[in-house]
Amino acid sequence: MNAEGQIGRGGVEGVSAVEVTPSQSEQYSLAKILGIWAVVAMPMAILAWVIAPAVIPRLSLHYRITYWLLIIAGMMWQFVVALVVLRRELGTLRWGVLRKRLWLNLPRDPQTGRGRARLFWWVVPCLMFSFTIGIVFARYLDAPVTALFPALQMPAHADTSRLSDPQLVGQWWLLGVLLISWVFNYFLGEELLFRGVLLPKMRGAFGRWDWVANAVLFGLYHLHMPWSLPSNILTNLAYTWPARRFRSNWMSVIVHGVEGLIVLPIALMVILGLGA
Repeated sequence: MNAEGQIGRGGVEGVSAVEVTPSQSEQYSLAKILGIWAVVAMPMAILAWVIAPAVIPRLSLHYRITYWLLIIAGMMWQFVVALVVLRRELGTLRWGVLRKRLWLNLPRDPQTGRGRARLFWWVVPCLMFSFTIGIVFARYLDAPVTALFPALQMPAHADTSRLSDPQLVGQWWLLGVLLISWVFNYFLGEELLFRGVLLPKMRGAFGRWDWVANAVLFGLYHLHMPWSLPSNILTNLAYTWPARRFRSNWMSVIVHGVEGLIVLPIALMVILGLGA
């Protein structure tokens, strides 16, 4: 057994031994994992709980849009951190090297290590699990948090699901904000950092439960929205399990990214004034 797991007929956890380079197989220490987590989680908490309340009263921009833009800035910071970590680790940012390091490939059969497009069907039960948690159980899972700690209730400016306001009608630039938010939330920000940079390097510290540890770590990263930590952590399992099982982060990008599609009709209703 090496740092990546058992070597069987299919190679190292679905990847043939010849494909594993030293830079790919070397695992992160617990201290390094937590350090990277802190570098991206702390700024998000500061943006949400310190900077947002300080700047919102001083800006003419809608207070919920201001908060949204600050959170996007935090996700852009994750992109910067990810690039720095990858550049120092790999010595290059060439796509061919990054693709292997970040598991941006077809899902791999755990038995043979071969990429198979049909394995993408596994995103369907993962999506069902994610939406079941979010729609059916989230309110019950999260209720104890605000009941025990009332100060952690969602502030008004953080409720971006309620953007309807006459001053936002006709503001089509919001679709551009939405696009940027999508890119850095579901690909270049959170997914790149947590599933791309961290997940492939967590087995050394957490063993076979690295995907669970990644889900917990990603949940705790959401210090900017602590009122939903329990349901968040549970939902994250739908992102981390297929990514680890099939060594393809495109699966987590898809499962995580589908939730963003819900925001599009909301944004259109706001711009068209249908909910105002």
